[in-house]
Amino acid sequence: MALIVQKYGGTSVGTVERIKNVAQRVKRTREAGHEVVVVVSAMAGETNRLVKLAYEVDPDPISREYDALIASGEQVSTALVALALNKMGVPARSFLAHQIEMRTDATRSKARIESVGGPILRAAIERGEVPVVAGFQGVDAEGSITTLGRGGSDTTGVALAAALNADVCEIYTDVDGIYTTDPNIVRAARKIERVSYEEMLELASLGAKVLQTRSVEFGMKYGVRIHVRSSFDESEGSWVVPEDETMEQVVVRAVAYDKNDARISVLGVPDQPGVAAKVFAVLSEAEIVVDMIIQNSSQDGTKTDLTFTVPKADVLTARRLMEPVAAALGAATIKTDNQISKVSVVGVGMRSHSGVAAKMFGVLSQAGVNIQMIATSEIKISVVIDEAYTELAVRVLHQAFGLDT
Repeated sequence: MALIVQKYGGTSVGTVERIKNVAQRVKRTREAGHEVVVVVSAMAGETNRLVKLAYEVDPDPISREYDALIASGEQVSTALVALALNKMGVPARSFLAHQIEMRTDATRSKARIESVGGPILRAAIERGEVPVVAGFQGVDAEGSITTLGRGGSDTTGVALAAALNADVCEIYTDVDGIYTTDPNIVRAARKIERVSYEEMLELASLGAKVLQTRSVEFGMKYGVRIHVRSSFDESEGSWVVPEDETMEQVVVRAVAYDKNDARISVLGVPDQPGVAAKVFAVLSEAEIVVDMIIQNSSQDGTKTDLTFTVPKADVLTARRLMEPVAAALGAATIKTDNQISKVSVVGVGMRSHSGVAAKMFGVLSQAGVNIQMIATSEIKISVVIDEAYTELAVRVLHQAFGLDT
């Protein structure tokens, strides 16, 4: 007997018929002798509908009420799944965040989980019930509803698996696993059987939409085995597990891309200590995530240009915050560019193989793709390019590193 946490995404519970299919899968898992905890997202499209309503009422909604509104979608799907299970003869009970003491900090729309009330769910399991838990939501110290950000139900699922010491967290979605790149761009993309936590963490942060970054962080920290699979068939999916010695034999595991970044350049700031700290402090206070950073100094060493990327959704806010700082520093101007994308190659094998960067840059050069920025880690190389060349870059890199076969 195993304890399995099953998380179902919005497409998996998008209709009443699909909800019944989820209930059937849960029932089969129980009949196989396993204990099950279910985590569900809102029905497909529901969160977007709620967001639209919020902005129709107020273009700048109060964050507390905004979170309370968009978290309501999960309350509907948890109740419907619990109803379907009970109708099939499987005792089930729905739980919202406050009922299982899913405590988070008070950061609105992207709260971080601080603790989970595991004993409440264990008691339900011991009563022979299937707990059906609302994903994506938590409560802060004041009891106000918080949300975990897009894809936050993944994090809920893995966090519960960690708290309950579950044998596996199954993430059910509309794809049947993790691929070497987006199959919509490269038809020859292949499903990866096993990927390390580190590789998946990089892929999730670099644009792969299969798992939320923080869910992988939880899995890595607490050793939760994650199985990404389709809710529409019974095929084996992709496993996210600790790294083993065979994984380094593959130099590049996958190619990822992200069109959701924008570039900001602060030109002509004094080249002296403390300037960068002043520039980025205002962004930090506004909780705007800065990714790639490049600093170029002038030939005489008196001026420098700071170029960095932020989420495209934050670029206007970032520029507004930067303008008074740049003026105080005597900067020449601020420039922004929304028409960029980030393309990356990822693989733990990079640690023990040389020449990956040279090959990547050479392949892009031959394809006529200009590189604007570069960032590296032990297991990834990322470049910023013109958005129009994204698909071309992904295709040539996927082929060059032998991922087509």
